[in-house]
Amino acid sequence: MKPLAIGITAGDPNGIGPEVALKAALQPQPADRRLVLVGHRSVWERAAAQIGRRLPPEIPGLEPPLPRRATWDPDMAPPPAYRPGQVRADAARADYAYVLSAAAAAQNRRLDAIVTAPISKEAFHLAGIREPGHTELLARLTGPRRFAMMLFGDRIRVVLATRHLPLRKVADALTPDAIVEAVEMLARALPWMGFRRARIGVCGLNPHAGDGGALGDEEKTIIAPALVRCRKRGWNVAGPIPADAIFHQHLAGTYDAVVAMYHDQGLGPMKMLSFDSGVNLTLGLPIVRTSPDHGTAFDIAGKGIADPASMRAALDWAARLAARKNPWAPTRAP
Repeated sequence: MKPLAIGITAGDPNGIGPEVALKAALQPQPADRRLVLVGHRSVWERAAAQIGRRLPPEIPGLEPPLPRRATWDPDMAPPPAYRPGQVRADAARADYAYVLSAAAAAQNRRLDAIVTAPISKEAFHLAGIREPGHTELLARLTGPRRFAMMLFGDRIRVVLATRHLPLRKVADALTPDAIVEAVEMLARALPWMGFRRARIGVCGLNPHAGDGGALGDEEKTIIAPALVRCRKRGWNVAGPIPADAIFHQHLAGTYDAVVAMYHDQGLGPMKMLSFDSGVNLTLGLPIVRTSPDHGTAFDIAGKGIADPASMRAALDWAARLAARKNPWAPTRAP
């Protein structure tokens, strides 16, 4: 069997991304896995010095056969200044270039999957990059019109109906189409992950799921009509269910995954259970992309103390999913 080639981007060079990526890559790996650390060689050299480990060799390109581990510095601009813990536009532009190179390689099938180390959304904004994060950037680069964020750990799996929005804008952004799309993404992703029945619970938006309209009517006017459409399409879906109950039901095994209406509604429970091992999976892409479910951790950047557990989980899931049929991969001619 052909080895799986997985690219790991460095993330923001002033955060913990290079450190956790290198730590995870240097851990024991299956024999059929090839890891490519994507970014300026100097960024990886600095991470190796921080953790006191020897850096894998550099390769000029992705032509097989690849070594077990390597760094790859595509044709890029000069490396950014190293200012650990600082939000800088040059760091964001560097990570942007890393992702562009890795995504192109995955689309060209030179990489079987990519794992992205954390970026700073503030730095992206400072650099004038219009996408707020990796999810939206990769969607633009790879072309799908519909995509979703899935966050998961060993015991919990969540997809968001809305993504990075101020809380005051969530209700206006929530539509039946957005909910149907999130359910569809989960219904396709869960079998990919090994869940055959794909039982999906859907959160309400308001306290007590609106309490019959006394605390808001979005459950009646938006969520319930969306779920009628989902059931007509044959998906095993229940809701709207109060957010203060649905995650307990999920953990008890009633549902295989949950659709949350907004960012913190889903990520609060997810991170409580899987803060050190959570994974972010972008659904809807023609390529496999995962990332650790944590940020740049600027407060500990450069200290060599960051925990790579979430990065390792993201790496293992990228390999697992790359070995299976991606439900959003384009159909290729024989």
